[in-house]
Amino acid sequence: MSKNKDAQAVPAILDYLNKQNRPYSAVDILNNLHKEHGKTAVQKALDALVAEGKIKAKTYNKQTVYVADQSQFVSMDDAELKSMEGQITVLTQKLKESVDATRKLEAELSSLSSSLTTDEARAQLAELTKECVRYSEKLVSLKSSTNVVSPVERQQIMKARTLYVKEWRKRKRMGSEIVDAILEGYPKSKKELLEEVGVETDEDVGVKIPVV
Repeated sequence: MSKNKDAQAVPAILDYLNKQNRPYSAVDILNNLHKEHGKTAVQKALDALVAEGKIKAKTYNKQTVYVADQSQFVSMDDAELKSMEGQITVLTQKLKESVDATRKLEAELSSLSSSLTTDEARAQLAELTKECVRYSEKLVSLKSSTNVVSPVERQQIMKARTLYVKEWRKRKRMGSEIVDAILEGYPKSKKELLEEVGVETDEDVGVKIPVV
């Protein structure tokens, strides 16, 4: 780093400490100034400012912190301090209200962003209207139909269905047991056996036994 750059670190650091008026370590100052000046330049500048009495240095547990010279600042009496505290309280409340209002607006914006646009809502309404008309026509057709299954016939159909499904399960289990028995002495795989004898399983044709 050039000497000119090193020299610029002194006024930059002094100005920063005076404006912030709070203690910082050399590393804090280096980072807070976005490493505009090198670590060595920062330390040399701090040492020079301390030697000139423009800033103060305090060491705590091997950690040295630097702070602006407090004698340059105008002291305030209790009334001024209380007035400032009152202003801080008012500004803090205003900040809270602003944050709350911002959050409310952000929530409203998020809600609006996820809502349908007017054109999208109209398109959806038109589609739902068509669907409603279609179902209404279907309902009228069903109500006017003379080909209606009576409760007794429906009960007979469901009873027969239950019987057939139970028989389906029974025969499938018997078939599986026969295949397993053959496989005990069969040198090939189950899949090859089924292909050889020309047997298609329910799974092969995408069929599932209904739930009774």
